[in-house]
Amino acid sequence: MRILLTGQCTLHWGRMEYGNLGNYAIIEPFIRELHRVFPNVEIRTTFQMTDEFCKRERIKRLPMKLYYEWRYTDLWKSLWEVLSAGIKKYFKIAPLKTAYIKECLAADLIIDFSGDMWGDNADLVGKHRFLIGLCKDLTAHLLRKPVVLLAGSPGPFKKWWHRFLAKMMLKRFNLITNREPISTEWLLKNNFSIQNIKTLACPAFLFEARSDDEMSDIYAKECLLDPERPTVGFIICGWNMPVGPFDRWPRNDNDFQIFAEAVEYIENQLGARVCLLSHNNGFIPPPNFKMMPGRDHQMLLGLMNILNKRGKAKNLLTLDGLYDAAQTKAIIRQFDMLVSGRIHAAVAGLTQKVPTVLIDYGHEPRAHKLRGFAAILGIEKYLADPANKEDLIGKIGACWNNREFLRQYLKNRIPEVKELSRENFNLLRQVVKEK
Repeated sequence: MRILLTGQCTLHWGRMEYGNLGNYAIIEPFIRELHRVFPNVEIRTTFQMTDEFCKRERIKRLPMKLYYEWRYTDLWKSLWEVLSAGIKKYFKIAPLKTAYIKECLAADLIIDFSGDMWGDNADLVGKHRFLIGLCKDLTAHLLRKPVVLLAGSPGPFKKWWHRFLAKMMLKRFNLITNREPISTEWLLKNNFSIQNIKTLACPAFLFEARSDDEMSDIYAKECLLDPERPTVGFIICGWNMPVGPFDRWPRNDNDFQIFAEAVEYIENQLGARVCLLSHNNGFIPPPNFKMMPGRDHQMLLGLMNILNKRGKAKNLLTLDGLYDAAQTKAIIRQFDMLVSGRIHAAVAGLTQKVPTVLIDYGHEPRAHKLRGFAAILGIEKYLADPANKEDLIGKIGACWNNREFLRQYLKNRIPEVKELSRENFNLLRQVVKEK
């Protein structure tokens, strides 16, 4: 059996592994679950994973240009593929085969994994990106192949033609699974057909951290284990800022004011030390590959700067090293509580029974996935508005006061959510059986 894994997560080399750590927390269990459900499967993907990942996880990396090249010809090629597939379906004439069409014809199942970029957000990555992705899905459908949209957060579709084409394509997927309920509710509210949609959970809930034995030297180096004082992790990113874009730099001190006051509240009112950390790295690509601090590190430096100016927080902890997703998840496990503006950093805490406050997006384009993740876990009251100091600090205080209850609640809830994550892949058996 052969699976073609493609979608809007087709990004430049290293982005899924060395950039946003949440990307890696999704893709590793995603691939492993496909192997669990289909033990002898051949997985071929346009995702630009490293050679090491491909060998370890038993996948074949295809050229990125099959999906998108950031060239003006991308749109015309994808439209030609739709036309060719349509001619084959309706007139029984063999199409001129692009590399993408050849991969579709050879596949038994095509999986579109686009996360929260199956919608307007795709065009933040490149011109006409969402339309091109729709063409790729429609081409596979016209070639009479089973096509699924797996573990996503579709929408929003503010452009009328995005909405029209999305409605058309959503009816043609053999299966759609959403990784949180808000996306499903949004589609229903906006008159989309949800007949073939299942509301499940993100594969990231299945991602495993490094063991404490593997991490002991790092814990000691970073002074993470303090028997005297509890520790609260604090993570922010550009999406939490009051004004966009998310990568805007430099920023005004006022952008960090509310976060600084939240950190001071944790230390001075709750009696905990605060560990500022990033869930995002940067890197220099080969041949001179090197890990580097990412954009979120800039945000932490901006926050540190204003905290130092104010002088009210005296026991801040920052990490000296750069760590991968599994190491960072192990670090998060050591916290007594977590405040996170990165959703998959929050998942890293919640899956390890760390009481967590989620910080919502602070500017457009807003993502409904944070509300959705909070909803599927039943912790909506711990989703905080980053533009409202009273709301953020109030929810930090409530989470702290209820942290023992939350640990027990998560102990019972997380296994249920993990089963929902696995169901994304269990359902594929029936799709393949019906083809």
